[in-house]
Amino acid sequence: MKKPFGSPGKASGLILRIGQCLFSTASIGVMTSASGFFTVTAFCYLIASMGIQVLWSFGLACLDIHALRFNKELHNHVIMSLFVVGDWVVATLSLAAACSSAGVMVLFTKDTEMCKTYTKFSCNLFPISIAFAFVSWFLVAISSYVMFWLVASI
Repeated sequence: MKKPFGSPGKASGLILRIGQCLFSTASIGVMTSASGFFTVTAFCYLIASMGIQVLWSFGLACLDIHALRFNKELHNHVIMSLFVVGDWVVATLSLAAACSSAGVMVLFTKDTEMCKTYTKFSCNLFPISIAFAFVSWFLVAISSYVMFWLVASI
């Protein structure tokens, strides 16, 4: 069976995992550099979710590096099932955090105009962090789809 783009133990899978890790790290970095983020629960949840994303993606990237370096096969039914469940959990957390943070930003900018009233918020940095979180989620969604397709075909 041909391994599709993004499957574990393949260079494209490593690139996907590194992209997830980088965008999650960028989301955390931008959010923590913004002033006033800690007063909003959704933004704190975004940081926690992206932290879990970084750990999961980094761990799987290390596993991909090991598989590529030593020419190991990762297409085991048990391992692939673990990848699928882990990706689903991380993708759900990431999407929930990004959506809730985006909802808070809409509330701040459109409904209450808190960004104009309270200067302690760095309202120009929050959307950048949220955009990075959505990109990270999109990459996890791709990985999750590939993993599910592989498990179903084993």
